[in-house]
Amino acid sequence: MPRSLVGGDLAAPEMAQPYMKKDDDDEEVEYSPFFGIEKGAVLQEARAFHDPQLDVRRCSQVITKLLYLLNQGETFTKVEATEVFFAVTKLFQSSDAGLRRLVYLMIKELSPSSDEVIIVTSSLMKDMNSKTDMYRANAIRVLCRIIDGTLLTQIERYLKQAIVDKNPVVASAALVSGIHLAQANPEIVKRWSNEVQEAVQSRAPLVQFHGLALLHQIRQNDRLAVSKLVSSLTRGSVRSPLAQCLLIRYTSQVMRESNINSQTGDRPLFDFLESSLRHKSEMVILEAARKITEMDVTSRELAPAITVLQLFLSSSKPVLRFAAVRTLNKVAMTRPLAVTTCNVDLEGLMSDTNRSIATLAITTLLKTGNESSVDRLIKQITNFMSDIADEFKIVVVEAIRSLCLKFPLKYRSMLNFLSNSLREEGGFEYKKAIVDSIITLISEIPDAKEIGLLHLCEFIEDCEFTYLSSQILHFLGNEGPRTSDPSRYIRYIYNRVILENATVRASAVSTLAKFGALVDTLKPRIFVLLRRCLFDTEDEVRDRATLYLQTLGGEVAIGNNEKDAKDFLFGSFDVPLANLEASLRTYEPSEEPFDISLVSREVRSLPLQEKKAPGKKAPAAAATPAPVSAVDAYQKMLSSIPEFAGFGRLFKSSEPVELTEAETEYAVNVVKHIYDSYVVLQYNCTNTIEEQLLEDVTVCVDASDAEEFSEICSKPLASLPYNSTGQIFVAFEKPEHVPAIGKILNLLKFTVKEVDTSTGEADEDGVEDEYQLEEFEVAAADYMLRVPVSNFRNAWENMDPESERVDEYGLGVRESLAEAVSAVINILGMQPCEGTEVVPKNARSHSCLLSGVFIGDVKVLVRLSFGLSGPNEVAMKLAVRSDDPEVSDKIHEIVASG
Repeated sequence: MPRSLVGGDLAAPEMAQPYMKKDDDDEEVEYSPFFGIEKGAVLQEARAFHDPQLDVRRCSQVITKLLYLLNQGETFTKVEATEVFFAVTKLFQSSDAGLRRLVYLMIKELSPSSDEVIIVTSSLMKDMNSKTDMYRANAIRVLCRIIDGTLLTQIERYLKQAIVDKNPVVASAALVSGIHLAQANPEIVKRWSNEVQEAVQSRAPLVQFHGLALLHQIRQNDRLAVSKLVSSLTRGSVRSPLAQCLLIRYTSQVMRESNINSQTGDRPLFDFLESSLRHKSEMVILEAARKITEMDVTSRELAPAITVLQLFLSSSKPVLRFAAVRTLNKVAMTRPLAVTTCNVDLEGLMSDTNRSIATLAITTLLKTGNESSVDRLIKQITNFMSDIADEFKIVVVEAIRSLCLKFPLKYRSMLNFLSNSLREEGGFEYKKAIVDSIITLISEIPDAKEIGLLHLCEFIEDCEFTYLSSQILHFLGNEGPRTSDPSRYIRYIYNRVILENATVRASAVSTLAKFGALVDTLKPRIFVLLRRCLFDTEDEVRDRATLYLQTLGGEVAIGNNEKDAKDFLFGSFDVPLANLEASLRTYEPSEEPFDISLVSREVRSLPLQEKKAPGKKAPAAAATPAPVSAVDAYQKMLSSIPEFAGFGRLFKSSEPVELTEAETEYAVNVVKHIYDSYVVLQYNCTNTIEEQLLEDVTVCVDASDAEEFSEICSKPLASLPYNSTGQIFVAFEKPEHVPAIGKILNLLKFTVKEVDTSTGEADEDGVEDEYQLEEFEVAAADYMLRVPVSNFRNAWENMDPESERVDEYGLGVRESLAEAVSAVINILGMQPCEGTEVVPKNARSHSCLLSGVFIGDVKVLVRLSFGLSGPNEVAMKLAVRSDDPEVSDKIHEIVASG
């Protein structure tokens, strides 16, 4: 059973989340605050587990580091694992709930041996019978993951009782444990059938879901038993939407394995699937529709599933729109006529803010469109292409290619579209997809050959990719001579000989030779052009020109007739270059010449990295070191300065803020380093005057506007020579976890000494001087980390509803709705989710989802609803949920004051 369906193992306190930061190229780079920790140092820290007076916080931090190392593929020796295991077992004496959960996780991840398991069995069994439900549930999960079959019989009675426990958390823990145990001890788990059947009838949705999953696993090898289970449950005893989704899957599986046809077979099973289309839960409806579309059904039986999917296309929830359009996209591959009724709705999704949805809508339309609608679709797609990433463009290009092969008479408009796309900006993979598509259309549609070749010739005039230019020239050499007017391509080819790099020039020489071999009227002209290539600066180009001149002139014996000459020119090189290189490297010079026929023709591809199975750890050799993040670099630098070493963990560092204009005498910018109780300002100063040496460089800071800041220390710069950069630090104390804000005024002070540029020596005496810097602001956004969530709706629903705070605001007159959305995002400093930061053109309302982590490591989720209440008057509704209700209130204060 997939992990996503039956639940994970043990919900742990969240380890440090990867932080996201935008670089100058707007690319998101993932940073880990754990980068740089060493196993040896962490094992030394684990001695804290032996302290008579346990420091709960410190022990929790050490376990978190150990868990991080284990999940990154770090391997522990037998001795190291044993020492850590026995040290962790001593933490059972602590009554702290958070630490206890970490202990559970640590024991599970260490996977102790059978003789070591005995050490913790008594403690875990004691927790299984605890009055604390959290202890009971987690102890069951851990114990079932580490014990073997012999010990399992000793706790079987407790597990059977837990399955029917009144607390759904305990019951679900026992059922999930049973799913894991059934893989190694199926005979023991089969004895729990009565208790599991009782769990399937539970009123708790999750218990029913896990119960059904385990019951199916117990009976999965008995086709008749599975069929009876499905038949009994389809009568309406399943209430949990998750369990209903499982039942739909099992039902379709039974119908498929039994070859039951919806027309001639057991109709009640199909009726159940059809009735699920009217379920009140959206996930059940989608699952039923998906399974029906995958079955061999009639058009009449397929119609209800298509209808509900069509309704979801206009849903306000992106996940529903995406699920519906993806399912319709799959249906369109085999039954395009069934999807044509949705074309109007699909056209509306072409402008969806979620580009995955828009791309799927377009590709579905391309599969379902008829010949008369091709031109209109191409026109719509042209406007869409500039707004999407290359990966989506590639999908569209491949769909265009398929559509053209379906309607070959429309090749002109298709080729024009592909040709125009070649001229636009894009990466190598995107351009390669277009070139491959044009080559395919030329090969499959004879009428498209000449116009397609001309499009390719025009592209190589400005092509920046050597590989693509060589590929086009190679194809042109094979197809161009066979067109009605081969001479029109010679100019394009010879231009490559004159203007391109050596690799492309060599390919162009080979292409010219192919034209000379196949077109007798062009041979004299080709000879002239090849002779010019004899003076090229590159050996490869000259050698090819020499060889081809002699080959075409009959001076080189490469065969007995003209056919052999053409085979020499047009034959494919079927030896992989990597294999040839390896053979040449191992070849030892001897009287025996190198024999290329002995080189392997097998293409040796790099092995794909195996997916890490649940519960498995990647080998240490496979672990790739994470890049050094800016936060880690700043943390390392600041902690090395004695004045700041005791400030604790660095929460956030801002992007540099320029405090001087470009091309001034002194260039200064500031980086704001945020701690829980401190703010450190790092002034990066550069001396751009060659005749001056600056000494005793300081920044006088006026933070009177930031009332909660209290300056505690500063670290001046002793010397700043010409064209060098140094750092000046000023540290402030502030209330812990409080987002203190205010304007900071700055004055650069220093002593100037004149420098003799000829000798580089500075005068002994200097003059005190100062330089006014721009002011800047420590804003509320500096206390927020931009941390995304993969599933906003799920994260929102898992937040405590009691922490939600909702209010409405008038944002006044704005240039546009997009400008208002951008302004609020900047004020909060949060990460937009699911592409909701993009506002459609001419939209009068918009919803935006934001996520982040506030100082104090408090998760925050925000829902923004914008609307135009008058001429450019923007109104906004703000809903906030967080781990701390006070932070929710603080977010509203930030918006109200911003």
